[in-house]
Amino acid sequence: MAFGIVAAFGFAPESALPADPPQLIVRDLAQPLLAALPFDDGYWREERIQRGDTLGSVLSRLGVQDPAAEFFLRTDPRARTLYQLRPGKPVRVKSNADGRLVALRYLAQGGELLDVSRDRDAFVAQLDAPKADVRLELRAGEIRSSLFAASDAVGLPDAITMQLADIFSGDIDFYHDLRRGDRFTVVYEMRELDGNAVGAGRIVAAEFVNKGVTFRAFLWRERDGGDAYYAEDGKSLRKAFMRSPVEFTRITSGFSLARFHPFLQTWRAHKGVDFAAPTGTPVRASGDGKVAFAGHQNGYGNVVSLQHSGAYSTLYAHLSRFAAGVRPGARVAQGEIIGYVGQTGWATGPHLHYEFRVNNEQRNPLTIALPDALPVSTAERASYLERVAPLAAELALSRGLILAGAE
Repeated sequence: MAFGIVAAFGFAPESALPADPPQLIVRDLAQPLLAALPFDDGYWREERIQRGDTLGSVLSRLGVQDPAAEFFLRTDPRARTLYQLRPGKPVRVKSNADGRLVALRYLAQGGELLDVSRDRDAFVAQLDAPKADVRLELRAGEIRSSLFAASDAVGLPDAITMQLADIFSGDIDFYHDLRRGDRFTVVYEMRELDGNAVGAGRIVAAEFVNKGVTFRAFLWRERDGGDAYYAEDGKSLRKAFMRSPVEFTRITSGFSLARFHPFLQTWRAHKGVDFAAPTGTPVRASGDGKVAFAGHQNGYGNVVSLQHSGAYSTLYAHLSRFAAGVRPGARVAQGEIIGYVGQTGWATGPHLHYEFRVNNEQRNPLTIALPDALPVSTAERASYLERVAPLAAELALSRGLILAGAE
């Protein structure tokens, strides 16, 4: 498998190689036999939409002179998406030597692919989900100021940079732990349609060297369809539970055996953590599990209870509403939205009340030692090791190229 390698480093001015004097070389080239090209069958051309373009101006630049085709594109309901001309988006047409349109392809703003084809003197337009090709790209860089600056220097998509930070977030604090000279290498999916990049996919393999310590991650899809990131030996890189199931502004009430309840106006235990957040803020499952309860429950208001593997369970209270599909017996994955912050039940303001339980006994989710997620199964360990071996070799090769180029 071929990879394109880009590294974020440069040569100091004093280390530049001396330039050889330029030489002019002239060669006679044979005249191309244009008459032998299959013009009758048509050929593809591509233009990118410019500001102020109309359908007619785009087709004209593409060499299409076909009133019948223009009339069809203006009147067929399925071709109306072509009128959402977004600057920078490509339009591909196939035309013959007379300028007659043979075929047209355009990726609409909504993600559908408009495919127009000619059948003698008639046209047919179809809107389908595009079947993009997926190729692997490799990018490698070195931290000089920040992760995003280094990522931009090597052309790493922002979505991949965010994935990279998320994958290694359990080992690296990207706000405080980064150091100048830290290095990263990423192998990721890039989707292409007609030779044009239409979006980045998932990271397949990654390496991050932070303060001299090397961390590696590899994507593995289990036979049951689930996927996660694992170390080279098959150990999971994530914890079985997240510390916080919601992006919060502050903790308004921590885990305590005695606090003054703002609603009941009495002293009582508070065996959970309250996260302040605006109404409607998404609440995510802190771990993989099954919905044990979803409904209204006295002081909890709208509440979801999840049963996880072993003795672990979690509870999410005071929700404004539940996410679609959240009902008893439904399976949820870590990070999946299960509801939204609200003020139902005995709540004096919008917040999430979160409980983490072991054998149905509440424990402090902010301080308890969280278990690791399960490693690659024994049955698939050999297949996993065989899969990651060539990817690990690519990561090592790119690291060597960065170090060599930086010297």
